[in-house]
Amino acid sequence: MLVKIFGGAVYGINALTITIEVNILWGAKFIIVGLPDNAVKESQQRIDSALREIGLKIPGKRVIINMAPADVKKEGSSFDLPLAIGILAANDQLPNAQLDKYLIMGELSLDGSLQAVKGVLPIAIHAKKEGFKGILLPYQNANEAAVVQDFEVYGFHHLNEVITFLKQEKDFSPISFDQQVMTAFPDDDLLDFKDVKGQENVKRAMEVAAAGGHNMIMIGSPGSGKTMLARRLPTILPPMTIEEALETTKIHSVAGKIQNNHSLITSRPFRSPHHTISDVALVGGGSWPQPGEISLAHHGILFLDELPEFRRAVLEVLRQPLEDRKITISRSKFSVEYPANIMLIASMNPCPCGYYNHPTKECNCPPGEVQKYLSKISGPLLDRIDIHIEVIPVELDKITNPSDSEASSVVRTRVIAARAIQTKRFQSYPGIYCNAQMTSPLLKKYCPLDDKCVALLKIAMQRFGLSARAYDRIIKLSRTIADLDHNEKITPQYIAEAIQYRSLDKDGWGR
Repeated sequence: MLVKIFGGAVYGINALTITIEVNILWGAKFIIVGLPDNAVKESQQRIDSALREIGLKIPGKRVIINMAPADVKKEGSSFDLPLAIGILAANDQLPNAQLDKYLIMGELSLDGSLQAVKGVLPIAIHAKKEGFKGILLPYQNANEAAVVQDFEVYGFHHLNEVITFLKQEKDFSPISFDQQVMTAFPDDDLLDFKDVKGQENVKRAMEVAAAGGHNMIMIGSPGSGKTMLARRLPTILPPMTIEEALETTKIHSVAGKIQNNHSLITSRPFRSPHHTISDVALVGGGSWPQPGEISLAHHGILFLDELPEFRRAVLEVLRQPLEDRKITISRSKFSVEYPANIMLIASMNPCPCGYYNHPTKECNCPPGEVQKYLSKISGPLLDRIDIHIEVIPVELDKITNPSDSEASSVVRTRVIAARAIQTKRFQSYPGIYCNAQMTSPLLKKYCPLDDKCVALLKIAMQRFGLSARAYDRIIKLSRTIADLDHNEKITPQYIAEAIQYRSLDKDGWGR
């Protein structure tokens, strides 16, 4: 008897329906066709053991399974459950009346229990678009899929429960999504700007970066607080919208980074890879492409500590994603695209010994060593970083001061207000959410400059030898500073502050 059952596969962050056709004929062979990988081929052993544990078995006949479309490679163990159900239905051990209503995914253990699988959210979204009534999954993945509204999601612990559901011998309740997770803003009491003594100029630069989605690099000697400040930046970022949360969760779902029984990722990602990371791990890839650290930081922060210690080849692959805010990974037969809308936050020492331009300690580096150290970071990459800020060690009097600084919640309120202005400004431009994403036409439209502003910019361009890209960055920063001040007009004072955030363009840095 020939039956059809439906599963799903993920390609990039999108999904594809896989039609599994099972036919049982006279003979004695188990055959799977349709470009299955080794994990899919090995499912026979898992299915056979799981069925025997519940008193059933694979029929001793010729079992032919086709996974369509046949020219698309099928990977992973998530097809175990639909294959097992299809075999039972084809052998008349299970009614097939409901098989075309649900998409089924899950990995089988030898005892028949179900294990979590990757990519559940994009598959559930696709299943709803395709008109399926619902999806049957391991219980660990159910909360993740339940994010999809008006769609039945059933989570099961064991193969027996799935069979009972399909036989309609017992009523099961679909998993519902808790809407409160979107209204609760995560608050980590261990990280707050109020605990940071001094560094007012750096905290101001971080506020500007958070308000406009700008990239930022901090330059300072060891112990000046660069990493401490960077780890507190997420506490002043605005909460994620439902669209941002869905897109971020899809990427983490594909990468298998979502914890069991969790649903949406509602806090902005903060990824901090070690400087020994490879370029493939950073941008994504592999024989079967997976998202890298850049995509895992989508709608959040990618923090690169000790930037010059990263291999130059690794840093150079950042240039295109920072500009296009997406990554395309191509292979001979296909290509996948991952979004990469990130804030790049980097930190570095000013020189190998760490004390160049230090107020009290002397730099021990030989002549030319500072410039050699800074040259590890290419000019084109620095051009894509809007804010260069110098971090000066805090004086002892400020460290011992018992009074708290401004709390993250207060700064976040100002950032949210500035982002609201930008959301309204760019509501007619899909994919543009903040000032850092403005294109040249939008820059001309929303950032008009008077004669005084233009004159000040010309002086800065000539004085520091800035590139055209740096010119645009300064204007975008000025627009963000004006938004924080709730001012529609860009004035020279905003231009002047933006110019101050180009420390590496100034005299005194290795020149």
